[in-house]
Amino acid sequence: MSKQRFMLTFTEEQIQEPIIYNLGQQFTLITNIRRADVSKDEGWVLLELEGDDNDIEQGIAWVTSKGVRIDPVGVDTEER
Repeated sequence: MSKQRFMLTFTEEQIQEPIIYNLGQQFTLITNIRRADVSKDEGWVLLELEGDDNDIEQGIAWVTSKGVRIDPVGVDTEER
């Protein structure tokens, strides 16, 4: 199992969907929200995913297909 971090950026419409929950359920991934800022109009989440590399890859492709912007983040990134 490996861990990878991603910055997910959501639009107003995407905030209403349980995307992170579904990501963990559908792709057998452990999801860990490290930081987040969500308003009624937009939001971002620093999300750590733990699981099989293939499951992470497929999960990220699925989230991208939902229109969520995803940017990889280094694991050693400082959290404030």
